[in-house]
Amino acid sequence: MKGQRFLNRAEAGQLLAGKLKAYANRADVLVLALPRGGIPVAFEVARALHAPLDVMIVRKLGVPGQEELAMGAIASGGVRVLNEDVVQMLALSEEVVDKAAAHERRELERREHLYRGDWPAYDISGRIIILVDDGIATGATMRAAASAVRKQHPARIIIAVPVAAYETSREFTAEVDELVCVSIPEAFFAVGFWYEHFDQTSDEEVRQLLERARRDYSYGSSNCFAPD
Repeated sequence: MKGQRFLNRAEAGQLLAGKLKAYANRADVLVLALPRGGIPVAFEVARALHAPLDVMIVRKLGVPGQEELAMGAIASGGVRVLNEDVVQMLALSEEVVDKAAAHERRELERREHLYRGDWPAYDISGRIIILVDDGIATGATMRAAASAVRKQHPARIIIAVPVAAYETSREFTAEVDELVCVSIPEAFFAVGFWYEHFDQTSDEEVRQLLERARRDYSYGSSNCFAPD
């Protein structure tokens, strides 16, 4: 199965939004992005669907010395999800996991304050939640996000990403109500492989996109949103 490459996250978000048209113009839909890379994708999705945008702060727990390898993830609300295969394969102790989680918890709290400021989080209960990231590799980060959302009793959880690893996508179809992808290549490599431009999204870009989305949605901008 061949995969589709994207120019950048904005283009990927626009293409992803095209697969979510059934959720446009609904008052019960909330788009939640995984920062930082998921924000530019989710901004395009929220704009196309005329839905509010917020963040679900999640931090990957990297293996010490191999930080790109996820041994799990944490999310807002005290959620921690472990990649048991990695933990067992590398014989990682509980102390190692706890130390990494404590470090990432500080960064999670910093980002919550930076991104939201004085804005309260949207109420998730009873809403259709569309969780968006720029791609899914192992799925640890997205699993933590889905677990955190599930604790708040949404009506429905939809995971929406431009590209996902084949095996991981199969696992998620049994874990959430719906999985929406533009491309699911069998040979995955890495999320960044599927983008022509995959620069790191800055904290400032995240903050600006969130402020823009809130302003447009709240005031019913003719460019984007109708008020809730």
